[in-house]
Amino acid sequence: MIYITRKEHFNAAHKLCNDAWDKAKNLEVFGKCANENWHGHNYELFVTVKGQVNKDTGFVVNLKDLGDLIKSDIIEILDHKNLNVDVSGLSNILPSTENVSIFIWDILKPKVNAMGAELHCVKLVETENNYVEYFGGK
Repeated sequence: MIYITRKEHFNAAHKLCNDAWDKAKNLEVFGKCANENWHGHNYELFVTVKGQVNKDTGFVVNLKDLGDLIKSDIIEILDHKNLNVDVSGLSNILPSTENVSIFIWDILKPKVNAMGAELHCVKLVETENNYVEYFGGK
């Protein structure tokens, strides 16, 4: 089994806020991330797939094809968007880095499988100090 990773970038804004809580509770739990006027991140996305090396190509997957998939199905949806209001798949959930990683996984998993590989990990870096790694399963 071999693992290969493709890295992409996107920029997006969000606000962490539980609508069932008052402003004070949201500020207590989410701090600056509950800013009423949103805040943004320069996200780094690492998508790792695994599989067997194809004897004809020497690839697990063609990284150009994987990059094109990530750009068309993830980056185009998330880049320069407000995750709370502009992304239909995130509109009913709190767009934490954890939930955004699951969202990305759910989109990519069947498409990576169709490429003949298996999605291994979605790593989403929110800041230089914070990132999520999601390996599937809920």
